[in-house]
Amino acid sequence: MLRSVVIGTGSALPRTVVSNAELAARVDTTDEWIVERTGIRQRYVAEPDETTATLATEASRQALAAAGIDAKDVDLIVLATATPDQTFPATATIVQHALGCHGGIAFDVAAVCSGFLYAMGVADSMLRTGMAKRALVIGSETFSRILDWEDRTTCVLFGDGAGAVLLEAREEAGDEPRGVISTRLHADGNHNELLYVDGGASTTGTVGKLRMKGREVFRHAVVNLASVLREVLDDTGLTTADIDWLVPHQANARILDATARKLDMPVEKVIVTVDQHANTSAASVPLALDAGVRDGRIKPGDLVMLEAMGGGFTWGACLVRM
Repeated sequence: MLRSVVIGTGSALPRTVVSNAELAARVDTTDEWIVERTGIRQRYVAEPDETTATLATEASRQALAAAGIDAKDVDLIVLATATPDQTFPATATIVQHALGCHGGIAFDVAAVCSGFLYAMGVADSMLRTGMAKRALVIGSETFSRILDWEDRTTCVLFGDGAGAVLLEAREEAGDEPRGVISTRLHADGNHNELLYVDGGASTTGTVGKLRMKGREVFRHAVVNLASVLREVLDDTGLTTADIDWLVPHQANARILDATARKLDMPVEKVIVTVDQHANTSAASVPLALDAGVRDGRIKPGDLVMLEAMGGGFTWGACLVRM
């Protein structure tokens, strides 16, 4: 069968690290308050010369190097972001130009924190139908640009970064073929007011700032993530015991723990980077995936479950055999 196989991963983080203690000097908060409620200890914040596109380009170069593939052999780029470099053209086209892989397909996907899962679903469909042979799927964000740095309930939660995977369409055989096995995606626009940005080109003519009702988002996240993970397992006839690693959206350590408990999954099988990166929105899943691959925990042949939920609400999960 034709499968979209992960042949390389990469990530990129801004130069500047901001600790909880540094934030506490700027807003009314403490390291203890942040760690207790979120598990976050630091985050990376982009400098003026670092953008969503530059971070995405570096993460893509790492994924290409890991796979031993030249950029000119990539014919599809799907970039998930809520913080594009420009209203248009798509940030994916800026990355395409920087990499030097001209002429293929390149576009952005906007599904906030679930964006990377949406991008994976789109790229997988396009590879399996023959529209492309190799795809860079990227999640990249500079959320620091849309934070209200006087709102301690939100500014402590987010960071900047990028992650990328290189997918290749391959004929896979055998009992345990590699590649994307199942993807499930959802959205529910009823909850716009719980997590949103209060600006836009068509409404205010401004970028706006992020606004969130954290308690309500937490409640929906735990329920929706556990539900969509079970959908993917039902699709495949597998159980949580079959999963080698859960790579979740890194929003909050409490959400990670609660989701793992709902699925009866040991915390030792959950890749956690929220303490180091904070919530990097669409970048968080590929950043965590790359961390697990590069430190040797995630190995070829492992069954890896990716999941995320973001504003909209949007949510999804994707099962991949590495």
